[in-house]
Amino acid sequence: MQPNYTKRIVAVVIVVAVVIGIGIFVSLRPATTVPVASPTPVAQVPAEVHSVIGQSVKGRNIDAYTYGNGPTHLLFVGGIHGGYEWNSVLLAYTFMDYLDANPATIASNMTITVVPSANPDAVFAVTGKEGRFTKADVSTDTKVLEAARFNADKVDLNRNFDCKWQPKSTWQSKTVSAGKKVFSEPEAQVIRDYVESFQPSAAVFWHSQSNAVYASQCLKGILPDTLEIMNAYAGASKYPAVKVFDAYTTTGAADDWMASMNMPAITVELSTHNDIEWDRNLAGVKALLEYFSRSTN
Repeated sequence: MQPNYTKRIVAVVIVVAVVIGIGIFVSLRPATTVPVASPTPVAQVPAEVHSVIGQSVKGRNIDAYTYGNGPTHLLFVGGIHGGYEWNSVLLAYTFMDYLDANPATIASNMTITVVPSANPDAVFAVTGKEGRFTKADVSTDTKVLEAARFNADKVDLNRNFDCKWQPKSTWQSKTVSAGKKVFSEPEAQVIRDYVESFQPSAAVFWHSQSNAVYASQCLKGILPDTLEIMNAYAGASKYPAVKVFDAYTTTGAADDWMASMNMPAITVELSTHNDIEWDRNLAGVKALLEYFSRSTN
């Protein structure tokens, strides 16, 4: 019986030695690295940059929101006629929301700046809100709305710029104040200073309710690029393209002042005072971005 017992002990010792040897071999063997795929790089589009570029007569901020950092700089301005044209302000805010949600809209060669409310005192007069508002916030009182076309000094800001300026101008059949002198109003000064500082490639001023896209011109006439961008925006948005506003005589308009500075600018007039006509204007803006993308490549 002793020999069998000895054999069993020897067998167990051999098995244990084999197991220990395998463990040592595995522990000393270099670890196998499993390659992990690197994440796909995501294009970095600069987020909006908010800046306060000035104040109104009553000290309300005039804000600018800038997207992208390319050399072609497009400026969009809403609300020069304040609460009377509140839909132009709401359109500007909606455009900003679109840019936030669709950053790929902004080509690498593009910078877009939006000044949503160039006459914030007058917007506050009909909404009771600082900054953003909704359609439900807007007064329905016709007299309140018409009074809110002007700034707190009761000046028509779109008559206060330096192109054929006169102290009195017209709006429809009414005589309106254009200010004590050219650029007498802080809101007009803010737009002037921003344009002179940043020299945008072109500008769009949103208004209502003449239902057209108008070219700008001053003493030198219409710039060739102005006609191109007027036709691009009008063709896509289906607003009529009109070279000259001739319903009545106007002086001191912001877009015409830009023409005097050799900068193309257009005025987009929505068809009513009650809607932002988003689909039409988005189509117009996209056509404009496509135009500048082609012209600068």
